[in-house]
Amino acid sequence: MDLGYARVSTAKQDLDRQLHALAEVGIAAERTFVDKKSGSTTDRPGLRALLGYARDGDVIVVHTLDRLGRTVRDTLNMIHELTERGVGVRNLADPIRVDSSRPEDPMAQLAVVLLALFGQMERTYMLERAAHARAVATAKGRRTGRPSVVDPHKLNYAVHLREAGDTIAEIVAKTGIARTTLYRHLPPRPAQSLTAAGTPGAPERAK
Repeated sequence: MDLGYARVSTAKQDLDRQLHALAEVGIAAERTFVDKKSGSTTDRPGLRALLGYARDGDVIVVHTLDRLGRTVRDTLNMIHELTERGVGVRNLADPIRVDSSRPEDPMAQLAVVLLALFGQMERTYMLERAAHARAVATAKGRRTGRPSVVDPHKLNYAVHLREAGDTIAEIVAKTGIARTTLYRHLPPRPAQSLTAAGTPGAPERAK
């Protein structure tokens, strides 16, 4: 049986366009599950009820795939999980038409592969943007990540131990401060001289 799912992000938006599209392909209102929730939240009662209702042989139909998941990767994971249960997914209006209920159709499977590719690209770009943002913040002297609460007396002691030549492992043992926290707060060691001249680093050979 075909089951419908429609979602809008806020209670002020209406579902009419999606419901009309689902009705046009023969999905009755009583088999169409709805949510008025942002895609960024996992608390979507309609989707939860749909996933609990779907059985082997059913097909979940959506207007566009972004109604299902927060990201392409989330949507792809959901498609794979449903496929393992024997439940298909079909979209109606995306440029790439996906129909995971037809494993014998090479074009339908190609669409799932393309979706996986886009999901990986999306994740790669997200990680690159996050890394770039951290690098920019660090260059401007801003600390990134969760702020950690460190006893200033312990931290001062750790700095003293570092200057005295203790290793990170020794400082962790003596102060109880986590290694990752020490790396964030302790200044780097000065570059070690590799020559008798006292110049940090190795000399370059003349070409």
